[in-house]
Amino acid sequence: MSTPVLALTDVTAGYGAIPAIRSVSLEVRESEVVALLGANGAGKTTTIRAITGIIRPWSGTVLFEGNPIGGQPAAEIATRGVAMVPEGRQVFAELTIDENLRIGAYRIRDRRTIERTREEVLDLFPLLRQRLTQRAGTLSGGEQQMLAVGRALMLRPRLLLLDEPSMGLAPRIVEQLYEVLGRIVKTGVTALLVEQNAPMALTLASRGYVLMNGSIVHAASAEGLSHSSLVVDAYLGSHGDPAHPSA
Repeated sequence: MSTPVLALTDVTAGYGAIPAIRSVSLEVRESEVVALLGANGAGKTTTIRAITGIIRPWSGTVLFEGNPIGGQPAAEIATRGVAMVPEGRQVFAELTIDENLRIGAYRIRDRRTIERTREEVLDLFPLLRQRLTQRAGTLSGGEQQMLAVGRALMLRPRLLLLDEPSMGLAPRIVEQLYEVLGRIVKTGVTALLVEQNAPMALTLASRGYVLMNGSIVHAASAEGLSHSSLVVDAYLGSHGDPAHPSA
């Protein structure tokens, strides 16, 4: 079996003296979309931060294409081909759509590759093409999320990390976003999809992990997770809207 694109083994990390994740192990293989499910505060964003170098793991290993990256500078990890769509979008509000996209291609030196990738992104998000000179801060939340995804794709990433892409968006906008993500997935992208919105995540992912109180408590195929009592009760049942949890 080939080496996973991403592999975490027994990763523990946190803030101050308090661990937010404990002994987390997961892997993502080439051209695979894996979901990391969990409620608010489960440790999903901390896991992403440990992968991208925003925080240093306390213990355990993070491997990207077989090479250790745990604790390396975030800029170096991004240069290797790890692109993140951050929680809350975090577009550059004062810059135009076009400028935001071109910033995403900062590690690419070939101008023809940049222009080709830009055209591919604008084909995915035609609304952005119509507003290239508009400041990003004037876009709606859904439009900013599309721009954040497009900016990450400009890196031509080997691994795409999506941190809560549906958070704060109206259901109709979430459906539109996931329709585009579905088309991206069909191109063979390798991705880790971090979501509270389990129903949407499981439409894209082939398998996934459930994170609870900082630990992985379940792992299965997407179909297996959709029928798991743990996932059904927490995310797919009638006790709350998984896209807008109360806690």
